[in-house]
Amino acid sequence: MIKVASKASAGKPALRLLGPVALLGLAGPGSLASGQPSKVADSAAPAVGAYGFDESGMDRSIRPGDDFFAYANGGWARSTPIPAHLANYGMFQMLDERSKARVRDILEAAKADPASQIGRAYASYLDAPSVERQGLAPIRPWLDRVRGLNNRRGYTSLIAEALEMGIAGPVACPAILGCVVPDKLDPTRAQLILQQGGTGLPDRDMYLLDQPRMTQIRAAYVDHLARMLALAGERDVDRRARAILALETEIARAHWTREDSTDVTKTYNKVKLTDTKRFASPTFDLTALLKALSSRISELQVTQPSAFAAIAAALDRAPLEVLRDQLMVRSLESLATALPEAVYQQNFAFYGKALKGTPEPDPRWRRAVVFTETALGDAVGREYVARHFPPEYRASANALIANVIAAMDARIARLDWMQPHTKLRARKKLAGFTVKIGYPDRWRDYAGLEIRAGDLFGNLVRANRFNVRYQLDRLGKPFPRDEWLMSPQTANAYANFGLNEIVFPAAMLQAPFFDPNADPALNYGGIGGIIGHEISHHFDDQGAKYDEQGRLANWWTPQDVAAFTKAGKALSAQYEGYEPLPGQRVKGEFTLGENIGDLAGIAVAHDAYRRSLNGKPAPVIAGTTGDQRFFLGWAQIWRRNYREADLRQRLLTDPHAPSIQRVWMVRNLDGWYDAFAVKPDDKLYLAPAQRIRIW
Repeated sequence: MIKVASKASAGKPALRLLGPVALLGLAGPGSLASGQPSKVADSAAPAVGAYGFDESGMDRSIRPGDDFFAYANGGWARSTPIPAHLANYGMFQMLDERSKARVRDILEAAKADPASQIGRAYASYLDAPSVERQGLAPIRPWLDRVRGLNNRRGYTSLIAEALEMGIAGPVACPAILGCVVPDKLDPTRAQLILQQGGTGLPDRDMYLLDQPRMTQIRAAYVDHLARMLALAGERDVDRRARAILALETEIARAHWTREDSTDVTKTYNKVKLTDTKRFASPTFDLTALLKALSSRISELQVTQPSAFAAIAAALDRAPLEVLRDQLMVRSLESLATALPEAVYQQNFAFYGKALKGTPEPDPRWRRAVVFTETALGDAVGREYVARHFPPEYRASANALIANVIAAMDARIARLDWMQPHTKLRARKKLAGFTVKIGYPDRWRDYAGLEIRAGDLFGNLVRANRFNVRYQLDRLGKPFPRDEWLMSPQTANAYANFGLNEIVFPAAMLQAPFFDPNADPALNYGGIGGIIGHEISHHFDDQGAKYDEQGRLANWWTPQDVAAFTKAGKALSAQYEGYEPLPGQRVKGEFTLGENIGDLAGIAVAHDAYRRSLNGKPAPVIAGTTGDQRFFLGWAQIWRRNYREADLRQRLLTDPHAPSIQRVWMVRNLDGWYDAFAVKPDDKLYLAPAQRIRIW
C-alpha cells in the first residue's frame, strides 16, 4: 500500500481528488492543424506560464519519482483555497466556473428581451422576492394530494406523476442518459430504461455500514428528514423521520452494489410490459406506472431486477403514513431549487454541508444559470457557441482527435495479447467511431415548453415534464444518432458505447487542456490524454463488450478475455493499494473502467505526441524536454483540492480514482521513467515487469 505524505498535503484540511466534471478556464478555445495545435498568432503568449504549464505551482523539493502529483502540483495545492460554495476545486471546476460566468453574461442580456425564452427562465429564478411571497403555495396542491393518499392503490399513480415532475421515487432514470437510450442489442431502437431508487442517501453503504462516519451521516439524515417534514407543516416529525430511515434501510439492503450496477451485461434485462407484474406489489404496480407514463411502452430494460422486486415488497410492508411522508420529503428535495429559501437552505445543509463539507450554497445567479441550462440546454448552448466557439475550431479539433485515433490504431495493431481476428474487429470498431465536437448539428426545439415570467416553480415542473415527454416520444422510433447528452457549455467529455461515439463539448477545449499558443506537448498531455481516455472507454472492462455496431456482443476470443481480465485485475490491485484517507482505500474494481481509460489515454496520447513531431526531436524549452512537458501537462489537468467530507463520499460513489492517483498512472509508462530519471529507490518506482500495459 502506498501512502505518500507529501509537503503538498501537510496540515491541509482540503484534500485532492478528481470527479467527472470540473476545470481551469484561463483561455478561450483554440485551433488545431495537422494533428497538433497551431498558434493563433506568432506573438500570442500561452494562457498559462511560458509554454502552457504553470511552473509556479510545482514543488521542486519533491522528487518526481516519489510523488509526481506533488512535484508538478504541490505549490498549487497549498496556495489554492476552495471557494466557499464548492466541495472541491480544480482544473475542471475552474473551467466550469468560467463557463457559468459566460452563460451568465448571455442570460443577463437575454432577460431584457421579453420574447426570449431563456431570458424569462433566468429572470424567473432571479426573482427571489416573488418566490418568497408565494411561499409553498405553488407546491401545496401536490403536497395535499400526497397527504390525501388513503389507499395503497393510489400510490402508483402518484409515483408516475412524480417521475414526470422530476421527483425522486422508487425507480429512477440513469442520471446522464435519461429514461430512453439505445437498445444494447439493437442500438438503432430506442428503449426505456429504469434503475433502482427509493433511497435518499447517495450510497447503500451509508445505510448499512457500522462505522462512525456512517452513523454520523445517518443521524444527520434523520434530522434533515424531520426538518423537511416540519417545513411541509407536519408534526411529530422526529418519529416519522426515523420511520423513513427504517424503510430506506430495508430498500438499501436490496440495492445492487455499484460494481454490479455498472456491469453492462448484468444490467441488461429486457422485460416485456406484460411481464412486469413480477416486480409488482399491491402498493407499487410497475405495470400500471408504465401504462400511465406512455402508451408507447411495450418493453423496457430493468437494470436490477431483484432490487425492483424487493423494493416493491418493502413498499408493501411499509405503513401508508411512511410512504406519504417519504414522498413529501422527496418532493421538497427534488424541487427545492424553485421553492422558498428556507427549503433550499435545508436541502443544502444536508446534501451540501453535512455530506460534502461545503460551507455555503451557490450564489443565486449561479443557481439561476444551472436552472436555465437544465431546462433549456440547447437554447443556451446555441448562444454560447455563437460567442465562444467559431466553426473552424471544430475542424481543427477533429485533426488532433484523428491523430490520437491513429495512435490507438497502431497500438491495437501491435498488441501481443489480442488474437488476429479480434484485432481486425477492434480496428474496425475504432475506424467506425463517430466524433462529435463542440455542438450538435441539430439543435433541440423548445417551442412546446411554456416559460412564464414570475412562475419559477411552474417553469421547473413544466420543463421536467417537457423533458420526460421528449424522451418517451422516441419510443417506437429509431434512436436519434445526432443526440447529445451534454450541452456545448459543459466542461466535460464522454463516450457513448451504443452509438460508438466520443463527444467533446465546446467548453472542454480551453486551457490548460488545450491552448493554441501552448507548446504541443502540453496539449497532448492535456486534451490529448482526455481524448485517449474517451477512446479507450470503448475498449475498457465494459466498453469492450460492445461491437463495432454498438451492440452488446461477445466478439472476443476466450484467450483475449483471459489476457484482458488478468491485466485488469493487476490494475485493480494496484489501485486498491492506495489509501487516500486513513482506513479508506480506492475501490479497484469499481474504478477499473476509468483507470483503464487513464492508462490507455496517457499512453496513446504520448504516442500521438511523438507522431506529431514527424521524426524530429522536440525542442528544449525552459530547461524541459518534450516528454517532460507532456507528462507535466497530464499532471496539471488533475490539479484539484477536496474537502475531506467530499473526498470520503467520492471514495464510495465516484467511479474515478482520486486526482493524486490519476496522476500516478504515469508509473506504468516507460517514457515517464526516462523523462524524469526515476530510480528503483523512488516511491512510485515499478520494475518493468510490474508496469501494467493493456492497450
